[in-house]
Amino acid sequence: MSHKTAKSAYKNLEERLNQFPQGAPPSETLYKILSILFSEKEAKVVAQLPIKPFTVEKASKILNRDKVKTKKILEELAGRAILLDSEYNGVKKYILPPPMAGFFEFSMMRVRHDIDQELLAELYYQYLNVEEDFIKDLFLRSETKLGRVYVQEEVLSKDNLVHILEYEKASHIIENADHIGVSTCYCRHKMHHMDKACDAPMDICMTFNTTADSLIRHGHARRVETSECIELLHKAYEHNLVQCGENVRKDPAFICNCCGCCCEALVAARKFGNLHPVQTTHYLPTINHEKCSKCEKCIEACPIDAISKSDDKITIDREVCLGCGVCVRTCQFESLSLKRRQEEIITPLNSVHRTVMMAIEKGKLQNLIFENQAFASHRAMAAVVSAILKLPPIKQIMASKQMKSRYLEKIISKLG
Repeated sequence: MSHKTAKSAYKNLEERLNQFPQGAPPSETLYKILSILFSEKEAKVVAQLPIKPFTVEKASKILNRDKVKTKKILEELAGRAILLDSEYNGVKKYILPPPMAGFFEFSMMRVRHDIDQELLAELYYQYLNVEEDFIKDLFLRSETKLGRVYVQEEVLSKDNLVHILEYEKASHIIENADHIGVSTCYCRHKMHHMDKACDAPMDICMTFNTTADSLIRHGHARRVETSECIELLHKAYEHNLVQCGENVRKDPAFICNCCGCCCEALVAARKFGNLHPVQTTHYLPTINHEKCSKCEKCIEACPIDAISKSDDKITIDREVCLGCGVCVRTCQFESLSLKRRQEEIITPLNSVHRTVMMAIEKGKLQNLIFENQAFASHRAMAAVVSAILKLPPIKQIMASKQMKSRYLEKIISKLG
């Protein structure tokens, strides 16, 4: 009976996670992962928590527990980076992040002895790299992507530097962050336990603002100043790592410095490149064949195998290329340069905007608006509707069809 009860607790938790656009497809491997990260009691608790930021008072009402016991539970979960905590206008609030980018990564962003990280790494590898349902759902099931790539600013021409937008620059994100945390790279740490890690720098994963502040306070990241983080960015450039960050224009929570062999986003790009698992930069490399020596260093350097040699000629697969600029950096003969893409790339304003777009595309918008805990208040409803009104018309139509709501349809038609 206890086994069935435990399985039920983790099943409820899985169902709770999957109400959000960034969910976790059910499998026996997932339940094993959740059983390492959550006790049965914790799984029962977290399955009931709101998705939007909530207070101790709100959680105590939902859980039907007194505030002291509720706070103790929430602080324990925040201490293990299951929850993130921060202050809003002097009020302490908590939030349950998605599995990725979220508590999956946080569990491996430092060396820990309270959980079996070697076993956890094996389970992550099975769930993400072998079974693949999670990766396909995360990276391929919506047009709006979770992550986007930043161009290596050092290889941009003077003309490109004039025209690049601020939110396209990793340096701008770093220089304008309120808090900066640096942690161990989850991906390479996982692969280290699998004896598959490369020699790229490990302590180079960057988080920002409220996410960084929470991870720093609970020992999952170390606080760094802007200058050190900029130095780490250039160190990443020197190791031909690709900067993949949250796909938003304002206040991204993270920038990962990714290798093509260990990191989930680039591994997905290598496997499913033409399906665009991550959003590209606004740039594409072009080749001056008269200068090209055909040394093939660009082929070796490309983290997603988008460059090849055919009929004694170097070619770039424009449908796959991320526009990161790594290849340009490695070319000693200056035969490669970056040009601005002609097509427009839409980057969501913030995490709410991105979440709504992903929810529409994954058929989960109703969960955000009607889910009892996530968006119950009029204020939260207004935030979601406001985000919908910023979408292109075709996405507004998708939203209204999915909602099957005359009320929302009238709002969009009157105010859109």
